[in-house]
Amino acid sequence: MEAVPPVDYWHSAAHPPGLSPGGLHLWKICTGCEGAPLAQLWPLLSQRESERVAKLRFDRHRARYVRAQAGLRMILSGYLGVEPEAIGFQYGKAGKPLLEDTASGLEFNLTNSGDLALVALSVGAPVGVDCEQIRDRGDMVAIAERMFTPEQAARIAAATPEDRLQQFHIAWTALEAQVKADGRGLLDRHQPAAQDALQIEHCVPEPGFIAAVARGRLPPVGEWVTMTLSAD
Repeated sequence: MEAVPPVDYWHSAAHPPGLSPGGLHLWKICTGCEGAPLAQLWPLLSQRESERVAKLRFDRHRARYVRAQAGLRMILSGYLGVEPEAIGFQYGKAGKPLLEDTASGLEFNLTNSGDLALVALSVGAPVGVDCEQIRDRGDMVAIAERMFTPEQAARIAAATPEDRLQQFHIAWTALEAQVKADGRGLLDRHQPAAQDALQIEHCVPEPGFIAAVARGRLPPVGEWVTMTLSAD
């Protein structure tokens, strides 16, 4: 099985570099206890986001959500030149957030798993990203038969136990990134796509995780600009 390339270098940037239409920027946010202090992040959230936090049951889930959503706003602020709390979103049919002001042509997508969140950014082309912490999912063959194509499900069923876990997460992240890029969402994954076939690239953002990015055309993983949001 082809190895998934790791992203070995993440650099911190006070201001993001320019993003060309063919480029891909990927940001990493620490959403665990080593992330930014929550007190400075709460004021950045919208009323909708604050209401969402209040519905979460566990403190660690609330903390992760606040750090991810506020981090997204801080990242977008650097590209748009506006304050993080002033950024407005609209939402697609399946809940995909989009910028309310589309003049910049900036497209983005957020994913989170465990204490890690990723934000993919693109210009002029919708983008989707998914990241999953690699862990046992129970009966992965049964899940694959329900969620993936017959060919993918057959490969997962035929894989050795050592390979099955990785193959499952590769297929799952690809599916999630694809339906997030075109806005269908998982429930409508069997509906016709709203755009032409998407290219999907995988990477390992941190040991123990697999991520996928989907867009109409993507540069190789080694050409992505990968940055990390400072916790300071």
